[in-house]
Amino acid sequence: MALRSGNLRRFLSTTSSLFDRPLYAAKAARVTEQIPPSTTLFVSGLSGRTTNQKLREAFANFGDVIQAKVVMDRSSLSNHSKGYGFVRYSNLEDAQKGMEGMDGQFLDGRVIFTEYAKPKDTL
Repeated sequence: MALRSGNLRRFLSTTSSLFDRPLYAAKAARVTEQIPPSTTLFVSGLSGRTTNQKLREAFANFGDVIQAKVVMDRSSLSNHSKGYGFVRYSNLEDAQKGMEGMDGQFLDGRVIFTEYAKPKDTL
């Protein structure tokens, strides 16, 4: 059944607003919330081959690393990384340098992303 010109104009006027607004506006608002600085960094995009030692060595160029932990997939028989981990520095200045220096860099053939880790009580 064909739409008459009046019905078509009405249809287009109601659907055009769907294309004007961003699809993920609510999600974008949540992503932009600020995480307070901490000495622990969340590192995502890690390769399955990345080990705790490789992670520590990569981030040690920017300061004193206390702990580097790659989260492992316990259900996997090969014990591969889940693709993320945490790096803990001795002070905030080193953590900031590490975050800025390693964000968007390559580690084990993959681009990694860094941000301040959220406190455990907000998870």
